[in-house]
Amino acid sequence: MDGASGTNRSRAVAGSVTATSSDAPAADGGEDRPAPEPAVEAPPAGGDQEIDLREPMRVLVVDDHALYRRGLEMVLMAEGDIDIVGEAGDGLDAVRQAERLKPDVVLLDLRMPRSSGLEACAEIKRVSPGSRIVVLTVSDEESDLFDAVRAGANGYLLKDVPGEEIADGLRSVMNGQSLISPAMAGALLSEFAALSKRSEHASGAPTPRLTVREVQVLRLVARGMSNRDIAGDLFISENTVKNHVRNILDKLQLHSRVEAVMYAVRERILDPS
Repeated sequence: MDGASGTNRSRAVAGSVTATSSDAPAADGGEDRPAPEPAVEAPPAGGDQEIDLREPMRVLVVDDHALYRRGLEMVLMAEGDIDIVGEAGDGLDAVRQAERLKPDVVLLDLRMPRSSGLEACAEIKRVSPGSRIVVLTVSDEESDLFDAVRAGANGYLLKDVPGEEIADGLRSVMNGQSLISPAMAGALLSEFAALSKRSEHASGAPTPRLTVREVQVLRLVARGMSNRDIAGDLFISENTVKNHVRNILDKLQLHSRVEAVMYAVRERILDPS
């Protein structure tokens, strides 16, 4: 695929308009009636019509093992809503490709030559801030998870997960959710619980106040629940959950759900156990 672009898929939308004849005979009664106005053509696709023209998710795959990379690309391209727009075999090339392609999601290995995945993660966030990053690695070390989150990763997956779960994970990240397996999420909470016990907070700045409902939502986010699951648990709509999450991030001046969980543990808003 020479690192440039993958298979482009397009969806055609056809519209039809039924014209109203201006030569229809006048109604009985003898009155002169104005001729009917000519039919107005429907706007072309892409105008103000509510037509589903959702584009495929644009993904950049980064892994130093060519065979694994190609196999992963084949699995993902079999999905109807994923388009592989590029690939890279090391961290430096990953940054260059991300800056050029501006992908929706970067699927990034950690162990790579020239520049590690962690270094690439931070740089990609700088050159393509709109790109979401999902780490895909063999490492289940807590320190790697911790460092990846600090570098700006939106998700952390192990390579032993099935390909379809990777695709589902990418969709979750595109929907604004964090992506960490329950076991690794527990490790993350434990890590930050330990950090909070070792550190004294010298800052005298007041802690932003969250509402009771926002704290409830944050606790469920920390348990790895999706917006849909949180909505069902609290008997509220999914859009209301999204609004609460947005308000939480705004109040705490954070950028992701994972950072919000880290903050919650540090400030002892929730019990990491």
